[in-house]
Amino acid sequence: MNKFQTLGLEANLLEAIKDLGFETPSEVQEKSIPILLERDTDLVSLAQTGTGKTAAFGFPLIQKIDLNSRKTQALVLAPTRELCLQITNELTLYAKYKKGLNITAVYGGASITEQSRQLNRGSQIIVATPGRMQDMIRRNLADITAISYCVLDEADEMLNMGFYEDIKSILSHTPKEKNTWLFSATMPKEVAKIAKKFMSNPAEVTVGSRNTGTDKVAHEYYLVNHRLRYEALKRLADANPDIFSVIFCRTKRDTQKIAEKLIEDGYNAAALHGDLSQNQRDLVMKSFRTRQIQMLVATDVAARGIDVDDITHVINYQLPDEIETYTHRSGRTGRAGKKGVSMVIISKSEQRKIKAIEKIIQQSFTQKQLPDGNEICRIQLFHLANDIKNTEINHDIDEYLPAINETLANFSKEELIKKVFSVEFTRFHNYYQNAPDLSVQESNSSRESSSAPAGGTRYFINIGSKDGLDWKKLKDLLKEELNLGRDEVYKVDVMGSFSFFNTDENLEKQVLETFNNYEYQGRGVNVEVTKDKSDKGGGRGKKFRKPKGKPGFKSDRSKKPGRKKNIEGSIKRRRSKR
Repeated sequence: MNKFQTLGLEANLLEAIKDLGFETPSEVQEKSIPILLERDTDLVSLAQTGTGKTAAFGFPLIQKIDLNSRKTQALVLAPTRELCLQITNELTLYAKYKKGLNITAVYGGASITEQSRQLNRGSQIIVATPGRMQDMIRRNLADITAISYCVLDEADEMLNMGFYEDIKSILSHTPKEKNTWLFSATMPKEVAKIAKKFMSNPAEVTVGSRNTGTDKVAHEYYLVNHRLRYEALKRLADANPDIFSVIFCRTKRDTQKIAEKLIEDGYNAAALHGDLSQNQRDLVMKSFRTRQIQMLVATDVAARGIDVDDITHVINYQLPDEIETYTHRSGRTGRAGKKGVSMVIISKSEQRKIKAIEKIIQQSFTQKQLPDGNEICRIQLFHLANDIKNTEINHDIDEYLPAINETLANFSKEELIKKVFSVEFTRFHNYYQNAPDLSVQESNSSRESSSAPAGGTRYFINIGSKDGLDWKKLKDLLKEELNLGRDEVYKVDVMGSFSFFNTDENLEKQVLETFNNYEYQGRGVNVEVTKDKSDKGGGRGKKFRKPKGKPGFKSDRSKKPGRKKNIEGSIKRRRSKR
């Protein structure tokens, strides 16, 4: 017996479930569906990404819709257009035998006129992104004043993306007596705030512990020098020949750059980020689902629409700015009961984040060493051997065999095997034969200066704590503007209206040119090499002054000779006491 039959679903939904091949409901479905069918209630459902939340709210929602009315009765809000389309497609499949049910997707990047036309024909369910829904309401193109159900899917991610005000505004146009169903992978304070403000005594369903990751995913981290991060990524790919992965970067620029480098190096890769058109995104996702692409490099926002069950690895090329986002990333693998691996490539200065993530997901990371060249050659050879072993013979080759046999007649079996495998072995052996060990030793210190290199060039910059900066924020600003890794900006000390930082000497020209004519929060920024020679970086006195006529730093006492030396000395004394 199909276990969905015990949940109280109608015969037409059970028929659709049978067509889809669903047999056993997931835990979130088993817990949520009976509650939503049996009573009119608000619901907060917390479950890891990839556990079947769409079906958990989709089946009850479809069953409760009045097909005799053409009015909009339900609104589903999702963070991205990809997820919006995905939910719409899934609900359409669930409603296969519900004649007269219309579901409309409302999202940016498509014709608002066509979406309005679909709504005018009568849509009982609207699936929308917050931005486009706001636009439709402002233009009086959508009426949600009489809906009975509102679903907030991936609520934590919507709030991470800054949609809190949009959600508040949209919900203000809905009736108070509706039922609100909130589905989320994590329960940060912002989500709890939404639940408290817009829900009344909600039932709660929790799969696993709050904010935890699925136990189907193994978590690993690799400690490398930041400059070798891309080489580390390639080794992880080469050591997993069957990899089918999503690689996460923080910015659209990095996403595009890494994807292009992978393609240049012969990998089946593509980028997915917000600068792509909807048509480009659709083509990329189609290629990924059909496995023409093995490595999809994506931003967190773009990846919200990825619904592929067979992803083997998630690779965090860069950790997210918000640590809670890691739960969403790792949830791309280990779906539908299958196992997956979430890998993190980090530098020494990021080690403290691993402990923070472990607390959130309530699972431990395993530190692993990157494979060396010999290990990768071995893995690739045995992978090729298994491919040959499992390949079905195509008998269309039979007519060519006599000529092939004649060509190879003088070789023994052992020689032929060596030649066949040398094609693959030589490629990897030549690349890795002199490859260095990329892994670095673990450090237990989380202090900013603990892993900082000695020496380098020391700089003065006329922004500080009065500009809302601490050393972490300033370091992030510098590495972002200079396109450097965390280890390449070090010894960051923030004072009231100015700060100091170091880079390697060979980056001096890049630093000074980058901050020439630069503004921060409307102020002209000065960056100059300090005259303090104690850090082996100063003495030259090079600087770029702020552009004339622009508001900026008033260079009074802090620019007097000897002033910076005294400041530097006090900083060193404080650092030694830390």
